[in-house]
Parts: sequence; structure tokens; C-alpha cells
Amino acid sequence: MSGSDGAALRARQVGAYTISDDPARIDPRAVHAFLNRSYWSPGIPMEVVERAVRGSLCIGAYHRGGEQVGLVRLVSDRATFCYVCDVFVLEEHRGQGLSKAMLAMAMDHPELQGLRRWSLVTADAHGLYGQFGFSPVAQPERHMERVRLNAYDAPRPAADRD
Repeated sequence: MSGSDGAALRARQVGAYTISDDPARIDPRAVHAFLNRSYWSPGIPMEVVERAVRGSLCIGAYHRGGEQVGLVRLVSDRATFCYVCDVFVLEEHRGQGLSKAMLAMAMDHPELQGLRRWSLVTADAHGLYGQFGFSPVAQPERHMERVRLNAYDAPRPAADRD
């Protein structure tokens, strides 16, 4: 099997679940349903989720009937850098090793080998990511970010902004 770019697709079984990087298996509605209620992207529009998934390497977790129950989204140039984001497993499927299996597939992915830096942001999963070699930023004074907390709110006309 191969993806649209010719790269071989990968899949692994974890009990009653399949972990796969096949972009055709991603269910944007299921991803949107979770992200829309997550602490990091409440109110995210469906079209933003669809665009994000199209522009990313995604690894999903699927229950035996094919229902998507988890995701790891990877934003990368596939040469030097990877940003790990939108990691989730639906509550009723947690405790099965799915997040670890998805992250292991990401770390082993042939398109993500030899990268100089991997990055992520988390409020509550430091222990999980630490198992994969992630640690707090060593030199925070070198890191900057631009955050738009209300990015998904409807834009206001320029006349109303002052």
C-alpha cells in the first residue's frame, strides 16, 4: 500500500485497535468532535480541521469496526523539524496503550527520521511524552511564540477594532 505521495502506509494492531498512518482513514468529523471540546482548540471550525489534517502527517487509532478513536497530528518539513499536536484518545478507549502506540509509530516513521528537533505543547501529558525523550525546553529564552487565543472567533471589521 502507498499514500498519495507514494510513501508506504503503515499499520499496527494493538488489541482490538489498528494504528495507521493512512490518510484515507482519518475521519475529519470525529477529529473535529474531539478538538472542538478540547482545552487547546475549543470552537475550532470544521474547515480548519479539514485543512490541518490535509497539511499534516496523521496517525490514527481505530476500533475494530473502523471508528476513529484517537489521533496524533504531525506538522513537519520532513527534513529538520516536527511539531506534535492534536494528540487524543477518546475517553472510553483510554488505558489501552493507544497514545503510546501512535507516538511510537510517529517516532519510527520513515518520513520523520534524522530530524534535528521535535516540539510539542502540553498541559497534562508530560509523563507520556517523557517516555519518548521529550523534556522541558532547555533554553526557554531562545523560544518565542505568537498566540491568538481567539483565533476561531469571527473576525471583526477593522472599524470595530479601535
